[in-house]
Amino acid sequence: MTQSTEQGTIWLTQEAHDKLTAELEHLKGPARQEVIARISAARDEGDLKENGGYHAAREEQGKLEGRVRQLEDMLRRAEVGETPPDDGIVEPGMKVTYKFVGDADDEAETFLLGAREIEPEGLTVYSPESPLGAAINGRSKGDTVSYLAPNGKELKVVILDAVPYTG
Repeated sequence: MTQSTEQGTIWLTQEAHDKLTAELEHLKGPARQEVIARISAARDEGDLKENGGYHAAREEQGKLEGRVRQLEDMLRRAEVGETPPDDGIVEPGMKVTYKFVGDADDEAETFLLGAREIEPEGLTVYSPESPLGAAINGRSKGDTVSYLAPNGKELKVVILDAVPYTG
């Protein structure tokens, strides 16, 4: 899910901002040129209606341009901040561990509160504007919080831990 331009600021660490900026530069430069070259080469093969290489390259170009727009929007709205303090208070940039109250399997889950587009491998990211993110933002380790899930069901979670995400 992509955040639209109507949404507010995206919190990013300097490292994440640099990584997204480098990706944008790569997509706007070498990656874009490579796709254009593939489209041109496929076009030179003749009949475009049944040219799978041409259609695949055009589809890839569409995806690339969509990612460029997404990155430009994110970087325009980005607020680069320091890693939050290790004080157990949930805020963007924190890795949060929680579990559902009354959950029979007692399975704890961990996620990063931040921008979904910077999702690190193996770690889910929740936006501070998401139902869970909004409910726990500003709360502390040990707090029990209720929130309304998208399906209309009220859920309760207990915050087990909140530590700064260090990558």
